[in-house]
Amino acid sequence: AWLARNLDDLARSTLDHVLMTILAIAIGSVISFGLALLIRRRRRLHGVILGVSGVLYAIPSLALFALIVPFTGPRSLLAAEIALVSYTILILVRNFLAGFGAVPADVIEAAAGMGFTAWQRLWRVELPIALPVIVAGLRIATVTIIGLVTVTALIGLGGLGYVIVELGYNRFNLTAALAGAALTIMLAAIADRGFVILQRLLTPWAARRAAP
Repeated sequence: AWLARNLDDLARSTLDHVLMTILAIAIGSVISFGLALLIRRRRRLHGVILGVSGVLYAIPSLALFALIVPFTGPRSLLAAEIALVSYTILILVRNFLAGFGAVPADVIEAAAGMGFTAWQRLWRVELPIALPVIVAGLRIATVTIIGLVTVTALIGLGGLGYVIVELGYNRFNLTAALAGAALTIMLAAIADRGFVILQRLLTPWAARRAAP
């Protein structure tokens, strides 16, 4: 009965959860891609960038929100996204670098010999070969962020965390808490499977190579 009465709240909270996740992954991907290219150009920055991103990743989410909210105010999407994006960078930068590192040197030399510029080699040669590792990183980051978005309910935002905390825990409503948790798990499972399918579609040669 409670589920039937609150379908609109559940649908709205699920949509908010998805949008906050997509925004964090999109921004994190752009930043991480840029950082990965910067590391490739200046190898001495490798330790610094991964070190800083590792520190950000290690900060508990509640503590990070406590540091950010005084500057952005409560119920701030900016505060939520700053925190969420910071948790994607370590995962994505590592996977971008691992993907680029998996490109054989002779392939890069062949592309250079064909007259490709550095940017042409990146977009037409290196990125397609690195895609399986990059998509794997996006898969891990997305599932991670789906779980972390629930914590943003503690700073007054929506998402399924609102269902779990506000409608469930604060009102001693077990049904609401279980519904929010179940929908979060379903979103994570759907995203995980979606990236598996996406990887197969984008890199059909990798699937053929893995087949017996």
